[in-house]
Order: sequence, then structure tokens, then C-alpha cells
Amino acid sequence: MKRSFAWWLQCAVTLVIAAFLLVPAIQSILAGVTANYFRGLSSGLTLKWIGQVWELYSSSIFLSIWLAIACLAVTLVIGVPAAYALARNPGRVSRMLEEFISLPLAVPGLALALALLQLYGTLSGFRTSWTFILVGHVLYTLPFMVRSVLAVLMAMDFRSLEESAATLGASAFTRFRTVIIPNAMPGILAGALTVVTLSIGEFNLTWMLHTPYLKTLPVGLADSYASMRLEVASAYTLVFFAMIVPLLMAMQWASARAQRIAQ
Repeated sequence: MKRSFAWWLQCAVTLVIAAFLLVPAIQSILAGVTANYFRGLSSGLTLKWIGQVWELYSSSIFLSIWLAIACLAVTLVIGVPAAYALARNPGRVSRMLEEFISLPLAVPGLALALALLQLYGTLSGFRTSWTFILVGHVLYTLPFMVRSVLAVLMAMDFRSLEESAATLGASAFTRFRTVIIPNAMPGILAGALTVVTLSIGEFNLTWMLHTPYLKTLPVGLADSYASMRLEVASAYTLVFFAMIVPLLMAMQWASARAQRIAQ
């Protein structure tokens, strides 16, 4: 089958864009496993830089994982019932509340962090605790959980399911637990993966809220590029990719599944 000129042009543009995005990432990854970046691959491959990253920044990695898990727990407890309440009571007030929940997305992370510092910065015990960063992460990621669950609920006739369960004697909490949550699970899963991915990779807000003893994964990455040799910083980038890429792939799968359920 003969290909048209437009087809070949589209392939060329796609390859150029892919190379533009992938080549810098591949170069950075190779620098993290090269004995000497300036001598190139001829200097040999090594994992010592990754080991050095683990020695210097393992606490940052564990802190990011713990923050992501805690952020997920809080957004699930708040976001899923909030999305259910918004879907169950549509109207002007619900739309206003939805926009209010989404407001942190329209505010730059630095501005949101500055507002938190002005409000809670004088609370020394809270200011130096990891929970202070957690508050910022929850404010930033909660809209994604609410919107993911709300989209799935609005795409189904959950009222009829609830009414059927009610006729069988199920209480309001039982209906929420056994009817709403299982049917909204694709949206909950998509929202959960989004929350974890954003929490691990969030930098702007965390940069303003962190202390020298509370460096998350992205903050540690910036610190490594500013104070360490290039091979160590590149190895840190490799560690970051190893954590974030599987989450991104899982998020794509969950989003696709949620869309199939919605259809």
C-alpha cells in the first residue's frame, strides 16, 4: 500500500517530537550510570552514583512515599464522600462548591504555599512537621480525587441502584459502602493514582514549605543538581524516573478504564 506524503510528514513530525522529548531523558539516565560523564561511555558503566544517592537522599525518598500515602488517605476520606454529595445534590450550590474545591488548581503553588505560611507559619511545632507539607499536598490534589469520582458517578444512574438497595432495607451508610463505592471504583482508582503521582512529583509548593530536615524527592533532586556533581544528580533523576514512570503508566490505564465504564 502506497503511503501519501501527508502520512510520511506526520511520521517525521512525530519522530522529531519524540526525539526532542526522549533524547535529553536518555542522556541524563546514561550520565547517572557512567563512571565519568565528561569522558562518556568509554569510562565505563557503574552503579556507585545510585548508591551514593541512596546514602545521601534515602530519607527524602521515604518522606515522599510517606507523604503520598498520607495524602492519598486524606483525599480518599474527604474526596469520595464530597464527590458523592455533589453528585447526589446537583444545582447551583453544588457547582459553586465544586469550583471552590478546584480553586487551588488556579492558584500558583508558590502563592498557595505563601498563604499557608502566613496562616500557620507562627505555629512552630506544626511548621517544622511533615504534616505542614501534607496540608499543602492535600489542598493541591483533592480536586483531582473529587473530579475523578464525580465524573464516574455522574455517568451512571446511581440513584436507581440506591433505591433498589433501600427497598431491601439497606441503610444510607450501607448503600454508600456496598453500592456507591464499588460502582465508583474506576474513578476512585484513577483519582488515587493521580493523587499519588502528583504528591510525589510536586515541587513548587513543597519548595516553599519544606525545612532542611524535610526534603521530599523533587526538592532533593533540585538540591543534588545545585550541590553535587553531575553524575550524582543524574543518578537521582534515574531514581525519580523509576518511581514516577510506573505510576504514570498505571494512571493512564486507570483513566482509560474509567472512561470505558463511563461509556
